Amino acid sequence: MRKIAKFVKQQRKSLKITQEDFALKTGVGLRFLRELEQGKETLRMDKVNQVLQMFGYEAGPTKIEID
Repeated sequence: MRKIAKFVKQQRKSLKITQEDFALKTGVGLRFLRELEQGKETLRMDKVNQVLQMFGYEAGPTKIEID
């Protein structure tokens, strides 16, 4: 989740938009956006994807390598 958090924060800042305005544009709550940008591990994926859609991306299941 940290990669997504970093990506969202960088993209939002590149648009020069506040968290408040970005939350409104993406239709998520300010608290959710703050938690997302801070890398909270337990977030609703539908809402994460709602934010990512702003940049033309979507998160989904991936294969994890286990030693």
